[in-house]
Amino acid sequence: MRGLHKALLVALSLLGGTMNIAPVAVAAADITIDVPPPAPRIEVVPAPRAGYVWAPGHWEWNGRFHSWVAGSWIVAHGAYHWAPARWEQVGPRWHFVRGEWQK
Repeated sequence: MRGLHKALLVALSLLGGTMNIAPVAVAAADITIDVPPPAPRIEVVPAPRAGYVWAPGHWEWNGRFHSWVAGSWIVAHGAYHWAPARWEQVGPRWHFVRGEWQK
């Protein structure tokens, strides 16, 4: 019986690890859609934090509709600045550009 419990725990741990990896793979996908994003939401930016940069919220496409991702603090990277995520119109379509560090 102990062996069964141990095997079950190992299986659940592996399943949990797989579930954590999947969103990262989806997040790296190139997204171009025909549906324009809603207007950005107004966010109250918290007071500055030493060593952090505010990454403003943005709309993401989940395959069916846009969903809001709230802004958050990210660790600063020296001489780099944060270019926030954004949607760019390319002809009649919309292309999502992920936030990134730029020199």
